[in-house]
Amino acid sequence: MSFDYPEELRYLDTHEYVRLEGEIATIGISAFAVDQLGDIVFLELPEVGDAVTREETLGSIESVKAVEDLKSPVTGTVIECNDAMIESPEQIADDPYGEGWLIKVRVDDPSQIEEAMTAQEYSAQLEEG
Repeated sequence: MSFDYPEELRYLDTHEYVRLEGEIATIGISAFAVDQLGDIVFLELPEVGDAVTREETLGSIESVKAVEDLKSPVTGTVIECNDAMIESPEQIADDPYGEGWLIKVRVDDPSQIEEAMTAQEYSAQLEEG
């Protein structure tokens, strides 16, 4: 199965993505992760004002198949949570890179994003299995 991985995003091997605009990072999960999870039934996210740390757990996502930790691609402070996704987590599957984002973070060090994979690197890793 082939998925779309937007070029402007960076990806973690745990299937989170990050879009950096200035010092604001939008974090979500990739289409591959949505597909692997199946029907998403519950989402736990940090509160606005909470600190998140790169490569540390920021919350969890639960499907009918599994519960997975969500990892943060950056260190910073949560400035917005996507309440619509908390209320209706199944909607993440409809538009994971658009309306299905999870949190927005004011990053401490924007250069951290360089450590995440490009779309090509992420796609190649998935193909290797």
